[in-house]
Amino acid sequence: MKFLLLILVIVAVVAAWRMRSVLLGRVLGQSSSRVDRHLGRRRK
Repeated sequence: MKFLLLILVIVAVVAAWRMRSVLLGRVLGQSSSRVDRHLGRRRK
């Protein structure tokens, strides 16, 4: 049972990382494209 819980947590983290601009946009009240531009600028 702990193994299934661990797999679910890992899948949730990966999904949140891949959709981070959309999630951050909703939390911050900004558009996802604006958040995506800011995330892209920090990576360079």
